[in-house]
Amino acid sequence: MPPRADSEPSVAVVDVLPDFADAFPFERFNAMQAEALPALLERDDNVVVSAPTASGKTALAELAICKTLAAGGTALFLAPLRALTNEKEREWERFEDMGYSVYVVTGERDLSPRRAERADILVMTPEKADSATRKHDSHRYSFITDVDCCVIDEVHLLDSDRRGAVLEVTVSRLRRLCDPRVVALSATMPNIDDVADWLDAPAETTFAFGDDYRPVPLNAEVKTYSHGENAFADKYRRLYRALDLTEPHIRDEGQALVFVSSRQDTVQAAKKARDELTERDVPIGARGDYDFHNDAADLQNDTLRQSVLDGVGFHHAGLAREDKNRVEDWFKQGKIQLLFSTSTLAWGVNLPARCVVIRDTKLHDPLEGEVDMSPLDILQMLGRAGRPGYDDTGYAWVVCDRSDADKYRTLLRDGKEIESRLAGELDAHLNAEIALGTIRDVDDVMEWLRTTFYFARAQSAPDEYAAGSDLRERVSRTLSELVADGFVEQDGLRVEPTRLGHLASKFYLRLDTARRFADLAERCDEQADDGATEPIDPEDLLTAVAGATEFDSVSARSDEQDAVAAVLGTADTDLDAGQRKVLAILKAGMTGTTPTELKSDAWVIRQNALRLLAALRAFLDDLAPARFANLACRVEARVEHGISEDAVGLTAIDGVGSGRARKLAAEGLQTPADVVDAGVDGLVRAGLSAGVAEQVLANARDLPVLDVDWGAFPDAIATGSNEMREVTVENSGGAARAGLRVTVNGREMTAKPSYLGEATLPVAVFGADADELTYTVEVTFPDLPLPSVTEQRTVRVD
Repeated sequence: MPPRADSEPSVAVVDVLPDFADAFPFERFNAMQAEALPALLERDDNVVVSAPTASGKTALAELAICKTLAAGGTALFLAPLRALTNEKEREWERFEDMGYSVYVVTGERDLSPRRAERADILVMTPEKADSATRKHDSHRYSFITDVDCCVIDEVHLLDSDRRGAVLEVTVSRLRRLCDPRVVALSATMPNIDDVADWLDAPAETTFAFGDDYRPVPLNAEVKTYSHGENAFADKYRRLYRALDLTEPHIRDEGQALVFVSSRQDTVQAAKKARDELTERDVPIGARGDYDFHNDAADLQNDTLRQSVLDGVGFHHAGLAREDKNRVEDWFKQGKIQLLFSTSTLAWGVNLPARCVVIRDTKLHDPLEGEVDMSPLDILQMLGRAGRPGYDDTGYAWVVCDRSDADKYRTLLRDGKEIESRLAGELDAHLNAEIALGTIRDVDDVMEWLRTTFYFARAQSAPDEYAAGSDLRERVSRTLSELVADGFVEQDGLRVEPTRLGHLASKFYLRLDTARRFADLAERCDEQADDGATEPIDPEDLLTAVAGATEFDSVSARSDEQDAVAAVLGTADTDLDAGQRKVLAILKAGMTGTTPTELKSDAWVIRQNALRLLAALRAFLDDLAPARFANLACRVEARVEHGISEDAVGLTAIDGVGSGRARKLAAEGLQTPADVVDAGVDGLVRAGLSAGVAEQVLANARDLPVLDVDWGAFPDAIATGSNEMREVTVENSGGAARAGLRVTVNGREMTAKPSYLGEATLPVAVFGADADELTYTVEVTFPDLPLPSVTEQRTVRVD
């Protein structure tokens, strides 16, 4: 029998790593950690470790990092969730205290290339690492090619439908860019050898630690409930079932962790549980603890403040960080005995409980509708059962409908093999590699594929995956489709990305969406003039986004369909019900009037739509005249800020978002020029503080200020005559990229892009059949939500 994880730890940290003893929050390595020590510290091979949850895998990551730091190298830690990157930043202040730099790179923070380049430990999500590796040849992201060791936390994320392919191609790309040592850590998985084959980890550095290494043995079971016809009532049936399971342990002064499907459900379940436990006369709570009562008064969330005093708490990503930290501390201290949480907690914070109940196995995803919780999440949550040093056994239950019971019993018995999710997104990722220049000819395609987990898994499970000649045929067919759809050009064996392929890759678009956006850009380019019978308008742009493939799985419930109809009316579109819901959310969001029935999904849908609108703007900027990119920019700003068409230009001012734009608009200030004219006093009268008013005014003055000089433009011209004149557009404000256009009687005469500055436009004045000619100079800004600047001159034809 291998040693148990709760046997006496055998190796002192200071004996193994005397220079890094302060990097670890304990003095001795446990049996699992001690067994992996030689592979991590005495060899340079890649390492793959699977071990039960809470067995101490984080220390293995830190061991690999310490070895890298000792050699003067840079370590990259890939965390499965953005929330966990912030947690690692706090935890690894230990490294900062030792003189090493820890830098977190996420999409929610402004990147400092200098700090990233000088960092000893980088912490990123797979998505941010994907972005960085795609842009590795830029100054901002060149740091990613200096990584010496990459630690993948929770490598079984490879099996995630939505995120697995991103992790897979990112690690493969990173290995081609700089070939770092890879240390992959995972919860227990049956096919660890497939991951080891993918990463070229030899048998000597591949470890599969079984349940004998769990700090506390786990007793996991499936429990069913009586399913009704009302989904709302079913939640409470499952809640009562969960309380039945946790009550004996709470009475015995144990702690329980109950996982539910949404943030709102954590709050509602905690409220109901408090009432139910009181009715059952379960001794729980700390209202007599005066110090705890005072501490709880500092909580920002009112409901949480009332709840924790009764020994019941809730935890989700939407809580303020200070509130989350307090909940975690109080649960560790035992002041909270029953905690309701979303699955995020299972992936990060080490908060074991004597018993764990998964109340909800299905969840509502704004983009996917009702979906089953992933098997990885289920196993991760169950693994939190059992408190080392306190419990002899951990108890865990999955509460589900009888029809799903066998599925979950099989999962608990056999675990979950890790599969590659690349096949479902092969076209988009192959296009990305061609756009990056990783793949330059047909032979490179198979070379790239051999670096993926998809290829490794296909070798071990050929019946489930295309393998051998079938695999080559599939890849060849995918490449041919990319060529046929205009994403790739092929000349003999050579392959090159088209502009469309570059844009699709840059914005992480599904290829059907990229094609849809390109078709709209083509329509814009073909639109002859402002008098076209069907001019492109904001509705066209919003419809293109709402119909994107990324929104294909959005569903609309019956009450939502009524709200959608109230926003959109009964006009026919090619959109299905779910996509019409997306369109309604975007249209309502432009005016800040989203119906109550649509609000629960609105934030997620809007954030995804803003990314797609930014991509559409880039397509229009690249493939159509500048005024269409400006239209997209203004639509994007309105969706983001909920501001009127007349006042959306205010959001071009740095520091003016939704709230300030509305204040200014309410005072009649609609453009940056109005803001400049108002001065500090006028902005203060509009509700801004003096300091903010000064900064907003300075930023408004950084925007373009245009003057059109018509020069020696004539007032009249004789019939049949033809003269060339020059019109100059001068910018006395901040420089900006612009599209310049001249029309005569609504027909386009000339158009060109410019970076203003100053630009001169040649204009032909000719005596035509018309009695007069109206010349219009139009200046639009594809990157700014400013209204177009237009000036006109009329020439009489004598």
